[in-house]
Amino acid sequence: MKKYAIIILTMLVSLAISAADAAGLKKTADAAYSKGDYRKAEQCYLKLSKMGESSIVSYNLGCTYYRMDNIAKSVLWFERAARLDPSDDDIRFNLDMARSKTIDRITPRHEMFFISWWNSLMLSLSVSQWAYLATAAFAVMLVLFGAYIYLSGIMWRKISFFGSMLSLLFVILFNIMAWSLRSRNDNRMEGIIMSPAVVVKSTPDKSGTDLFVIHEGTKIVIRDNTLRDWVEVVIADGKVGWVRKDVFETI
Repeated sequence: MKKYAIIILTMLVSLAISAADAAGLKKTADAAYSKGDYRKAEQCYLKLSKMGESSIVSYNLGCTYYRMDNIAKSVLWFERAARLDPSDDDIRFNLDMARSKTIDRITPRHEMFFISWWNSLMLSLSVSQWAYLATAAFAVMLVLFGAYIYLSGIMWRKISFFGSMLSLLFVILFNIMAWSLRSRNDNRMEGIIMSPAVVVKSTPDKSGTDLFVIHEGTKIVIRDNTLRDWVEVVIADGKVGWVRKDVFETI
């Protein structure tokens, strides 16, 4: 028992030290950013990002790279922040602003209105936020169902019953949203082009036919990642082709 207590105490101390280090590093990064020392801010924020995923740190990196006129990396980190916290208006605003600085103007292919509506709703919150809503709805359902069982008035019993059924529907909906978003994040590989200009090929080979050119900051969706040096990608307007793996960074 004493051995386990020592192990737990050691872990708690390590966590406390890590938290203190992270807080100090963020304070240093924020101070450097405020003073316009963006190179130092970049280094500190990158160290923080390696300690764990954080929408705040990713957002700060996006802002830092934007100030450094590195638009491609700015878009990359704003995209990472948006994936972690899609409901944050500041992240979305700054992502749109960074995108406006990129060269390519790609018109997204048309989607059925209900697909666009579903995707917009799904992306309005993060996976954890949908899970919290599902948990809250489940708690409300239990309370209302308990009221239905213990209350004696007919009117209150009806209200409690139908309220609990409505809460159950919300539990199901919120869980579907959380599962769909997690599945999308896990299975949908996306990246941002980092090279100034990339010729997209018809085949995974330098001798392949040139299809079109995309530039730094453009978002791609990876369709085939099975080859060693090449990936098949699709861009927002539906065009498909092959690019080398060293021309982009994954979101």
